Amino acid sequence: MEIDCQPEDSIVSSFDEDCVELGDVKDMRLEAEAVVNDVLFAVSEMYVSQSLDSALDVAYINVETREGNRYCLELTEAGLRVVGYAFDQVDEDLSTQYHETVYSLLDTLSPGYREAFGNALLQRLERLKQNGQ
Repeated sequence: MEIDCQPEDSIVSSFDEDCVELGDVKDMRLEAEAVVNDVLFAVSEMYVSQSLDSALDVAYINVETREGNRYCLELTEAGLRVVGYAFDQVDEDLSTQYHETVYSLLDTLSPGYREAFGNALLQRLERLKQNGQ
């Protein structure tokens, strides 16, 4: 199976490398942009929310999975979690599990993400194999 777009070399990168630290506090807005750039190839739509207030310690990301499900994600030092089931929606009563990485979170939400990520990884391994021979 093939994916719709070419993944960048960031498949195995960590978004922590791209963040800006201010003292001991990471700027979550910049971290959120790095998260989006890491996995955009494997979802239908994903962007940092411009409607919800972000700060140094929290940012919100809207994501639509390949299955067409929409989520609003919260990114904090604790990790990522679903806070709403529509773009730019925060449900204060929703209590969802934090995930340490965006990969882990999307892996639980989207079989299409899992497939796209696996295909991208296989393509990358094939390129490495071809370059090594």
